[in-house]
Amino acid sequence: MYQIFKPNIFFFLIFLFFSIFSNVSGDNLKEINLSYAKAPFNLPTFIVKELKMLEEEFKQDGIKINFHEITSGSKQTQAMAGGSIDIATVINTTSILLANSGGNKIKIVGGYSLPRKCFAIMAKDKAIKTIKDLKGKKIAGPKGTALDQMLEVALIKEGMTIKDVSFIIMDLPQAQTSLLSGNVDVALLAASFIIKSEMAGAHIITTAEGIITPKLVAASTEKFLTLHTYIVKRYLKVHEQSLEYIKKNTETALKIGADAQGISIEDARKLYEWTKFTSKVTVEDIKSMEDDQNFMLKNETIRNKINIYDIIDKIALE
Repeated sequence: MYQIFKPNIFFFLIFLFFSIFSNVSGDNLKEINLSYAKAPFNLPTFIVKELKMLEEEFKQDGIKINFHEITSGSKQTQAMAGGSIDIATVINTTSILLANSGGNKIKIVGGYSLPRKCFAIMAKDKAIKTIKDLKGKKIAGPKGTALDQMLEVALIKEGMTIKDVSFIIMDLPQAQTSLLSGNVDVALLAASFIIKSEMAGAHIITTAEGIITPKLVAASTEKFLTLHTYIVKRYLKVHEQSLEYIKKNTETALKIGADAQGISIEDARKLYEWTKFTSKVTVEDIKSMEDDQNFMLKNETIRNKINIYDIIDKIALE
């Protein structure tokens, strides 16, 4: 006669515990793919990458860290939608609004920076001095970013629209090269590109200050965040550690930042002073995002209104 096997409840609970712990600790994850953007001046990311802080955090889990250099926010959201990027280390909120309005579920998981002075509209022709002078001009810059939003708002304030200029989509290095070579009249540039362009004879028409409030954040896909919440929290812990490192080792951090962008330490110090770094999203940031969305809806940059709180995970809020 066969004896019916009755599983021991104690061993069942032990199995259940280790199954849950394995999932929470991220043991089922083999690698984390992160975006890496140098502009405007993403000092915390430079520190994390140079000091291998994420590799140290996840080495006991056997998780490989992969950085992928992607400059534009729209390309980052496309990469996340395609599954090639799990976490955007730094991305502008304009791109996140565009992505979510189009059905791409990207969630903000942390704050990053408010680089108001690190975005600029620049010209080389000394006759182009004000926003009014942009009418009919060729303007190069990235699309779907805080930079092109800045341009649109600046034009509207002077009674114009984007249709009054010839906007040519280019990434930052291309836009700078085109400006300095005279192939375009104006370029939308950021951080070290501003400094290098000034050294080459270009001048600032305006920065974002007083026009828009650029907001850079960390983000992830809704799917990755749901499956690996604990991993995202550990990533954010490392980001906090990078901010603490910068405070305690400012000169060393600036040297790392200068090397990453190919600029002098004094220029790196200037960019650092231009930028307010953070790790959380504030009520003021949310209000600013609501203003941005209203502007984008009015100008038909996006068509579907979203609830801002739906795209911000609770771990990002103060």
